[in-house]
Amino acid sequence: MMTLNLGYLATFRLVAQRGSFSAAADVLGISQPAVSLQVRQLEQFLQTRLIERTGRGVKATAAGMALLLHGERIEQAVNEAVQSVNDCSQNVSGTVSLGTGATACIHLLPPLLQQLRERYPMLVVGVTTGNTQDIARAVEENRLDMGLVTLPASGRGLDITAVLREEFVFISASAQAELSPEALQNLPLIAFEAGSGTRTLIDGWFQQAGLQVTPVMQLGSIEAIKRMVAAGLGYSIIPRMAVARRYDSEGLHVQSLSPLLYRQLGVVLRQDKIRSKGITEVIRLLQQHEWNTPL
Repeated sequence: MMTLNLGYLATFRLVAQRGSFSAAADVLGISQPAVSLQVRQLEQFLQTRLIERTGRGVKATAAGMALLLHGERIEQAVNEAVQSVNDCSQNVSGTVSLGTGATACIHLLPPLLQQLRERYPMLVVGVTTGNTQDIARAVEENRLDMGLVTLPASGRGLDITAVLREEFVFISASAQAELSPEALQNLPLIAFEAGSGTRTLIDGWFQQAGLQVTPVMQLGSIEAIKRMVAAGLGYSIIPRMAVARRYDSEGLHVQSLSPLLYRQLGVVLRQDKIRSKGITEVIRLLQQHEWNTPL
């Protein structure tokens, strides 16, 4: 007896969400013909057309829309079944796929993942880096179990929980007496690339004082920013976690801004996502982290 292939169902849902076979193929990391074949085999199994082409791509047929509604419930039922099995064991095991930004990946996650490995050797946590928007979408499409992102974040059917509040600090090659927006406005700023959540936060700090700054450099790497600042080419405003350890702040003066500037990191999960023991432990460690600043 043939049964519904859950992998093919997931591929069909992704094609419908993205509106094209090629976009789904890029996400899945397989060829477009492979995606088309999976959808075609699913159609053959159900003996009906699920996808139709339009001038702008593809969309689900009426039968496809009906399957999409059932697909949500099927996925939830599978997750519940897996969770029920896991609940029978006292061990924290399985896999958790986590998406986060590069700074948190470099400076926050390594000690946290080390703790998890020591306590729960059967738990595997995979990490992917990206910006807030991309990670939220990956969680929404169930390509990631969870995301750790800079808030605010949004997405259809997402549950967003604030877990860690972190200070942003001033760094330069020499100490600065005054650290207000007015005092820093005319100094050479080495900043993150425009469009990032971090850059938006920094720009907002100046804008609240009625000011606007134009950076002398815009870089995508926090480590590159730190190197440029240590060389005396300007100052920057970065997350404290990036300079919290002595070897991370060599050649730099680190000071608090006035007024203080914070960012809020949050965990994003699908609303229908069952929180496994592994996910629960990751969230707990983030909430208890030493760099978490009280409100």
